[in-house]
Amino acid sequence: MTSQVSSPAEHADEADETGETLVGGQRRPPGEKEVRQLDRVIIRFAGDSGDGMQLTGDRFTSETASYGNDLSTLPNFPAEIRAPAGTLPGVSSFQVHFADHDILTPGDAPHVLVAMNPAALKANIADVPRGGEVIVNTDEFAKRAMAKVGYETSPLEDGSLDGYSVHPVPLTTLTIEALKEFGLSRKEAERSKNMFALGLLSWMYHRPTEGTEKFLRAKFAKKPEIAEANVAAFRAGWNFGETTEDFAVSYEVAPADTAFPTGTYRNISGNLALSYGLIAASRQADLPLYLGSYPITPASDILHELSRHKNFGVRTFQAEDEIAGIGAALGAAFGGSLAVTTTSGPGVALKSETIGLAVSLELPLLVVDIQRGGPSTGLPTKTEQADLLQAMYGRNGEAPVPVVAPRTPADCFDAALDAARIALTYRTPVLLLSDGYLANGSEPWRIPDLDELPDLRTRFATGPNHTLDDGTEVFWPYKRDPQTLARPWAVPGTPGLEHRIGGIEKQDGSGNISYDPANHDLMVRTRQAKIDGIEVADLEVDDPDGASTLVLGWGSTYGPITAAVRRIRREGGAVAQAHLRHLNPFPRNLGEVLGRYDKVVVPEMNLGQLATLIRARFLVDARSYNQVNGMPFKAEQLAAALKEAIDD
Repeated sequence: MTSQVSSPAEHADEADETGETLVGGQRRPPGEKEVRQLDRVIIRFAGDSGDGMQLTGDRFTSETASYGNDLSTLPNFPAEIRAPAGTLPGVSSFQVHFADHDILTPGDAPHVLVAMNPAALKANIADVPRGGEVIVNTDEFAKRAMAKVGYETSPLEDGSLDGYSVHPVPLTTLTIEALKEFGLSRKEAERSKNMFALGLLSWMYHRPTEGTEKFLRAKFAKKPEIAEANVAAFRAGWNFGETTEDFAVSYEVAPADTAFPTGTYRNISGNLALSYGLIAASRQADLPLYLGSYPITPASDILHELSRHKNFGVRTFQAEDEIAGIGAALGAAFGGSLAVTTTSGPGVALKSETIGLAVSLELPLLVVDIQRGGPSTGLPTKTEQADLLQAMYGRNGEAPVPVVAPRTPADCFDAALDAARIALTYRTPVLLLSDGYLANGSEPWRIPDLDELPDLRTRFATGPNHTLDDGTEVFWPYKRDPQTLARPWAVPGTPGLEHRIGGIEKQDGSGNISYDPANHDLMVRTRQAKIDGIEVADLEVDDPDGASTLVLGWGSTYGPITAAVRRIRREGGAVAQAHLRHLNPFPRNLGEVLGRYDKVVVPEMNLGQLATLIRARFLVDARSYNQVNGMPFKAEQLAAALKEAIDD
């Protein structure tokens, strides 16, 4: 039996008068547990930020990926390193959606909630649909813990959870009992309760176990007794599911064999994919990769990852502040490296003057902005798309910069390669706009063959490129390629290629300092023309039914928008979809595409920044649909908004 699950409890088998359970018309012997086939499941692990929910979710996700399911994840955690224990602001959660078919989002609502304490239950129960399964660690439901989050009576006893399939499990007690032989203190043993929960869920959904056990032994290699204790807790959770009467059913979600093209896949997060994309770009360009960065959530993982790859010629510099980070990166670009600086919105604000300097110097530089909730410090661990206008215009003077945005975690790899192509080909800084949802979320990624990667090799200037009226051959640093308008890239120390650098306006061609009004007008217009002339692919439109309404998105809204469009089409509605990777310059056919439709709807996790650009550039009455609550759109929510727009 295969069904789209809204609650595993909805699919209870029938029992005949003998007490044997009927499965597919056949009797199952008493005592043998039932296995049900599902096409998709959404699980959310929730607990204190110190309960290891992110690690638990990561491990479940890794095993799910190795099993061959399609998947999408949504980590959600506080900004504090150790938020107040047992409080609502301190709840950390990890949601994973996995299926036997192609999926696009981490899911609107969890079918299964694992709540490690009262705060986790209260913070998340409203998201669980009636009939959903709730696994509760009963050991944590003491009066004081419940009072801390506003429970006057126990929700496990007052009937407030009657609409759910509740599994009360004393996770802490069972974990401590399972680890008695290891001689650990109670506090040390309690720390493994997340592994007990992971073992139980792994049994419930037939996840592989070998990878998790190998991971635990590697993670705690210097403390083998801790490693074996975690493995024991994990196995105890599995065995508890196997033997307890409270879990009479387990579930199988078949591999998504038809969802992916043939290839070798791995689970990957957006920040990891972006890191690999930067390394691949440096190899394809035959240039050393240099990262000048200052740690900031949610971009820090890129610095951490790239620092591990010195064997690929990667050099990472953790600067004392954001300004020093981009200054070092720009210096590396001047020296002939593929230069990168990573940050989030507050850091882009600090880097803006040096980005303008890179525009003036016309050097290749990748500025990676992993967007988060703002303004100011804002919501460091929540997601938002509110830096688009900053990326477009957040510099003094006319300082145009190309803007590229990935659409999924795996697409961050390709977007990094594309941003490097533009930077190297056109000698310009490029802003790459990812966000916290993509950075921390994960999905399967097909590892590309080397011959699929673009050739990014570029030539450095090697000698004079201009002849003066008197016949003297000289090097002009601003003599441009007639096709790309890119200036030559001269590595310092190359004999005969000495030239001035700095932020004061340059004379066209010679690069000498110039205050001439006509020259400044020429240089401003030339720099803009260079960006306008960047070669980007035409916008592709998905419109099988000849719809009159187009939904246009950018960046991480791709998954929710596509899922919403699919829902509308399944119900007989007609809607077209297009998604932008290149936001500056826009694809050349964008205006023509917009002109085909009576209505254009632009969902964004901001207050309408792309819609503002579309209205100004193309005089189209683009309708905004906006959300700024720090969380990604839900597909059902978007589908309802699109239906309303279609019917209006």
